[in-house]
Amino acid sequence: MTAARLPAGPPIYDSLIEKHGDVLAQVRQVAKETEREADELLDWSELRSGRD
Repeated sequence: MTAARLPAGPPIYDSLIEKHGDVLAQVRQVAKETEREADELLDWSELRSGRD
């Protein structure tokens, strides 16, 4: 098989995105939202500033 015949990307990935959506992008977005929420909920800055 020559380089000219190789597909641009893995064909299974494209078909999976068509069938199930871009799960990796969705997971990245949920991870960012979870990290933001955790930062808000676990804000210990008031306790640290009270020790000075």
